Amino acid sequence: MQVDVLTAKELKRTAPVFGQVSFKDHEQVVFCNDKDTGLKAIIGIHNTVLGPALGGTRMWNYNSEWEALNDVLRLSRGMTYKSAITGLNLGGGKAVIIGDAKKDKTPELMRKFGAYVDSLGGKYITAEDVGMETADMDTVREVTPYVTGISEEKGGSGNPSPITAYGVYMGMKASAKYKYGSDNLSGKSVLVQGIGHVGETLVDYLRKEDAKVFISDINEERLEAIKNKYGAIIFEEEDVYAANVDIYAPCALGATVNDDTINRLKAGIIAGAANNQLADEVRHGDILKEKGIVYAPDFLINAGGIINVYAELENYDKKEILHKTENIYNTTLEILSKAEKDNISSHFAALKIAQQRINDRKNQNLK
Repeated sequence: MQVDVLTAKELKRTAPVFGQVSFKDHEQVVFCNDKDTGLKAIIGIHNTVLGPALGGTRMWNYNSEWEALNDVLRLSRGMTYKSAITGLNLGGGKAVIIGDAKKDKTPELMRKFGAYVDSLGGKYITAEDVGMETADMDTVREVTPYVTGISEEKGGSGNPSPITAYGVYMGMKASAKYKYGSDNLSGKSVLVQGIGHVGETLVDYLRKEDAKVFISDINEERLEAIKNKYGAIIFEEEDVYAANVDIYAPCALGATVNDDTINRLKAGIIAGAANNQLADEVRHGDILKEKGIVYAPDFLINAGGIINVYAELENYDKKEILHKTENIYNTTLEILSKAEKDNISSHFAALKIAQQRINDRKNQNLK
């Protein structure tokens, strides 16, 4: 029998999960592979103390499986704190499908993914994320009940993007109140980086309040469309991060605040919809604090989407969804004030509040 001999470097790479920097006491990581449909997916379940792990499925053409694993670990952990900080009885989970959503996604692939979700027996509940549409969740629903964000015609809450954008808008206004003394965004300059479903709706809210909105995206066709529809300004300069604006709103992928960009930032506020905006949560959070840049924790202000899909599980109406999402404004102010009082970063302040709720529930369960 042939036995492969691995070098020390190769051995290290055979233990990618527990050794990952992004592995933070995750409960379960599930690797899904199906030759017939071409499905290659990873489901990350970070924590289920408060309830089943709910989080969307992202389909992205990752450069490597390592990149996909790192993403699902970071995203699922963020979902734990997102649910905790907003008072939802949910844990944190996320899924990624490796592939090009425009070319590789098929109904058969989505149904097979749904079968993997179903095999977890409700420990993980999926929803829509980057590369996914409400119709895809309807397809997943054909094979498992453990999915939210299905179409309203099928009894669901529909596309969560508008509510996500509303929550970001509330967090942005609260940040402006804290930084500038008023939550009126009229005349304020805002750079929205990434104008997908959430980014576009955020642009709409900002323009209706007469903010000066700059937009940036890799899709030039979409830039033109959003410019013409809302009167936004296409950001023409080369360095997005050095833009001389009041508010920077990252609404695409995460880790845009990193070692390369953080010292170029000129905005007084960072408030956007992207997950995991800080490449290094501790170090970069502290640097933003030192620079006097107000950071609205992403896992708080982008929680509108999960509030929206949670309504399907708890059977509350749109009025209650809006009420819970509006409360992001108050929670943002509370966290920014706590960060100042305790002389800590806003990210750490939010994390402490979320973790305390999880710890309290865990202690209750042990009694």
